[in-house]
Amino acid sequence: MTEQPDDTSGEKESLKPWQVVSSVFAAGLGVQSSKNRERDFQQGRAGTFIAAGIIFTLLFIAVMIAIVQLVLKGAG
Repeated sequence: MTEQPDDTSGEKESLKPWQVVSSVFAAGLGVQSSKNRERDFQQGRAGTFIAAGIIFTLLFIAVMIAIVQLVLKGAG
C-alpha cells in the first residue's frame, strides 16, 4: 500500500495576500527567486496574479508620474 500525502482533500493550499504582493513586486523588479516562482505556479491562481500585476503596474506608473511632476515643478 502506498502512502497518501497529508493533503487528501485534493485542494491546493492558497497563497497568503502578502505572498502574492511580494511575488508580484519581486517579479516586477526582475528578482523573483525560482523557489518562489515554483511555489506561485503550484499554489497560486492566475487571476490573482494578473489582478495584482495590473494594480502594481498602475501604482508604478502613478508614482513615476508624481516623481516627474515634482522634478518639473522644482526645476522651474
